[in-house]
Amino acid sequence: MSSSRSIEIIPRRNTARGHADHGWLKTFHTFSFANFNDSEHESFGSLRVLNEDRVAPRTGFGTHSHREYEIFSYVISGALEHQDSMGNTEILSRGAIQMTSTGTGISHSEKAHGAQEVHFCQIWASPRPGEGKGKPAYFTRHFTDEEKRNQFRLIIAPSNSSQVSLDREADGPAPIRSQLRAYASLMDPGISFVHAFHPSRSPERRKAYIHVVQRSGYNPGDAKGVRLRVGAQIEGPIIELREGDGSYLFVGKDAGLKVENAGEGAVEFLLFDMG
Repeated sequence: MSSSRSIEIIPRRNTARGHADHGWLKTFHTFSFANFNDSEHESFGSLRVLNEDRVAPRTGFGTHSHREYEIFSYVISGALEHQDSMGNTEILSRGAIQMTSTGTGISHSEKAHGAQEVHFCQIWASPRPGEGKGKPAYFTRHFTDEEKRNQFRLIIAPSNSSQVSLDREADGPAPIRSQLRAYASLMDPGISFVHAFHPSRSPERRKAYIHVVQRSGYNPGDAKGVRLRVGAQIEGPIIELREGDGSYLFVGKDAGLKVENAGEGAVEFLLFDMG
């Protein structure tokens, strides 16, 4: 029976994600994107796109345009070369976050810099009502492995909250014009801890999504590698996720999320809170 302290968990397994190997790009799509269409997995709350991309050295996404969406990248390995129509040019390495509020429209390119493949997650979110057509803006943040180790490190937070700076470069989370918070974690074996969700004014169960990064290489088959167990704090971990797996979370207003690394290697994962 559900209660205010329970969490309904619906797994989204690695094999259920859309995937494609284009040679220069190996990609996974949690939600409908490009040629992958799944009417049951179009979006979740404000979360519209969650792609896990591997781009071959010295290739990438040429200049193209976006508008209205909030788009950010989380760099896992390699170096991502960014250029955009606002004049921003930079190279982003592991731990970097780049956040673009596309607003009335921007053009950009994203490529692998140097001789190494770049592996990153590309995330899109829908803006808050009335904020989709603002002036475009770009932000970068960086988080070391130690800052993410054995905790939920807040990396993205609403631009209208007191948790963010609106400076282009700053400490703390990057600002997003969306009702979304994103957390990153690098969790050692044998460790467990609980996440207390940010207070929500909504009377409904909040929506959240957890994604386990596929660090050991591109694998469109059954998920392997690490073992992350998740569940409500009062029930303990009840679902086990491996690399590339994720889960939809419907969270009671008083529930805490408990995570446990039951494997032998470190687990890297992202949590998106749309509450």
